[in-house]
Amino acid sequence: MTHFTVPARNEVSESNQAIFDNLQKGLGFVPNLYATFALNDTALGDYLTLQNRKSTLRAKEREVINLVVSQVNECLYCLSAHTALGKMNGFTDEQILEIRSAEVSFDAKLDALAKFVKDATIKRGKPSAEAVENLFVAGYTKANLVDILIVIGDKIISNFLHGVTQISIDFPVAQPLEEVYA
Repeated sequence: MTHFTVPARNEVSESNQAIFDNLQKGLGFVPNLYATFALNDTALGDYLTLQNRKSTLRAKEREVINLVVSQVNECLYCLSAHTALGKMNGFTDEQILEIRSAEVSFDAKLDALAKFVKDATIKRGKPSAEAVENLFVAGYTKANLVDILIVIGDKIISNFLHGVTQISIDFPVAQPLEEVYA
């Protein structure tokens, strides 16, 4: 069985080494999942460009999408990373658990977003007409919808990369919802 290890700086291309240096400077470390993208000469840069593109969505809305998609796809790495990022964006532990459950009691607009994202992710891009309508009724626009789908796609990529590689989690590990509510 193939085993994946996180590549060190000296094991990646020169262009990826420069990205590692920027991540180290900006974040204080190179997250293992980002380093795993560097197994390919261009994937890390491409992925970071996708993640950092201009968006009509606020950072909190992007974190809702990241958390819901990662919950649906059962990606513990991304749940752990985005729990930390969610807290940095002002969500409490309890709010993060609600978001992951797609039952957001503290914000009706984010609730519509979470429900839409969950439905779209579970149904592989074919959410119910009700979920789409509720998204628009909550105040999201067609431009927002495009950005929401791009963030869903972004998160599916990272969820799948971790799902295949199972590289170690270098964030405080998020608890599974079942354990939290047991």
